Amino acid sequence: MADRIQKVLANAGVGSRREIERWIKQGRLLIDGQPAQLGDRLAGGEKILLDGRPVRVVLSARQQKYYCIYYKPAGEITSRSDPERRRTIFQELKPPRQGRWISVGRLDINTLGLLLLTSDGELAYRLMHPSYEIPREYAVRLMGELTDEQLARIKRGVELTDGVAKFDQVRKDGGSGRNIWYRVTLHEGRNQEIRRIFETLNIPVSRLIRVRYGPVSLGDLHRGDSRPLSAKEIGALYDAVGLEAP
Repeated sequence: MADRIQKVLANAGVGSRREIERWIKQGRLLIDGQPAQLGDRLAGGEKILLDGRPVRVVLSARQQKYYCIYYKPAGEITSRSDPERRRTIFQELKPPRQGRWISVGRLDINTLGLLLLTSDGELAYRLMHPSYEIPREYAVRLMGELTDEQLARIKRGVELTDGVAKFDQVRKDGGSGRNIWYRVTLHEGRNQEIRRIFETLNIPVSRLIRVRYGPVSLGDLHRGDSRPLSAKEIGALYDAVGLEAP
């Protein structure tokens, strides 16, 4: 049975559903010489081009999927290419044997920490979708300690340009003087959301590290290193978004 082009390409690791839908709207995907539409379905045998380059897709439910975490250092970006020629995470990672890595969410150039990557586009799509409310935990270093009033305010929620934002949890995690660490948890992935929340309090963030994404934690991984996920971690990710693990 033919499946929607977004599902087929995502499952093949070409990109996340969100990316593929954007490519379709931008006219970058062609099927048999015609611009792809969001409702198009693939049955196999079609000639698919992305930006003029062939996309090879194997329509098989048994295609091997791959998963890893990467400790992103500061100074790297999560895009595949950059006009400013800054280093990207994909230059540091060995590609999977089938498909390609899809980054589950992004970290800005100055943020460190855990990046989940998979070749399973459907899994990546669900892990990023706000309806699944996957928690993300960060270690945040602030220049000074929060007052009780400030803590209460960011727990209630603060108004940002793209709506109200708040932390699910926030707790002090050590430090002294002008270097105080906090652990914060939220279930959204808005652009630089944590930094912007603290900016409303006029408190600069001097260091930001993502230490957990859903059931997967950074652990003792070192900056710039990566490792494959364990079977237990993979199963927990699929459970978190209501999918059956391969």
